[in-house]
Amino acid sequence: MNTLALGPSWLDPDNLIGTFGLVGVLVIVFAESGLLIGFFLPGDSLLFTTGLLVTTGKLDTPLWAVCALVVAAAVIGDQVGYLFGRKVGPALFKRPDSKLFKQENVEKAHEFFEKHGPKSLILARFVPIVRTFTPIIAGVSKMNYRSFVIFNVIGGVLWGAGVTLLGASLGKVEFVHRHIEMILVGIVLISVIPVAIELLRARSQAKKAQDRDDHDAPGTPNPQNSRGRHAKR
Repeated sequence: MNTLALGPSWLDPDNLIGTFGLVGVLVIVFAESGLLIGFFLPGDSLLFTTGLLVTTGKLDTPLWAVCALVVAAAVIGDQVGYLFGRKVGPALFKRPDSKLFKQENVEKAHEFFEKHGPKSLILARFVPIVRTFTPIIAGVSKMNYRSFVIFNVIGGVLWGAGVTLLGASLGKVEFVHRHIEMILVGIVLISVIPVAIELLRARSQAKKAQDRDDHDAPGTPNPQNSRGRHAKR
């Protein structure tokens, strides 16, 4: 199966699986689930391709075993992220930007966690970048550990097993085989839609805040006051 490389060839799911096999898949799922350096990895398209390759017999591992291992890697990855957040704490918000770390990603994940609470651990699984930082933010916020474990496992099962099974199911469809490049690109586009919406929303809010600041700045004429003065005259 020749697929379209989504970005650099070493990030192409088919290339990754062909080179590193199931072990590579598990390492990437683990890294993307809770390590700061894993936010750029292709989790969704990788799991979909993994399920598809199991169905076509190009990945010689039972589907149930693949799903179990993927879920375990996802859950353990989030666990490591949580413990890292508990240990690092507020210092994470003071860390300077670098090529692999952007303070903006931490802030977005924090807003996501504050907005959705514990269920963000489930929702974030399906949002690239946010899924990497959310368990870390849960640790920083000292979320109740028992609740974290419960939502972590639920999210790991729904995302890890769910996307893999989706790939395995659609892998039996001839249309998918003929248009696998388009399918993978579609998965990537769909997965980044929540991020794009959030960025646009944040930009709109920032613009409104700036407009309010400009309007309230000293020396800015107030239309209501102007009308009042004219009325007195």
